[in-house]
Amino acid sequence: MRPDDIRRLLRTQPFQPFRIHLSDGKAFDVRHPELAMVGRSIVAIGVPSSGEDELVFDHLVHCALIHITRTELIDGIPSV
Repeated sequence: MRPDDIRRLLRTQPFQPFRIHLSDGKAFDVRHPELAMVGRSIVAIGVPSSGEDELVFDHLVHCALIHITRTELIDGIPSV
């Protein structure tokens, strides 16, 4: 996946939460554009604690763009 693909999802107005699927089977939700940063080869995603304010992250996960197999909107519609 290219950095521009993720940036496009983050800049969609109005923002639509999406899920990133990785080649190892893991998936991470991006529910707010403020909780994702796109680099040349990774996406850093802030993951909130369950039951916490979704705009405050508990920890970061780094997803290599090369390992992103697909993205989908949280409601299940494929986006990329």
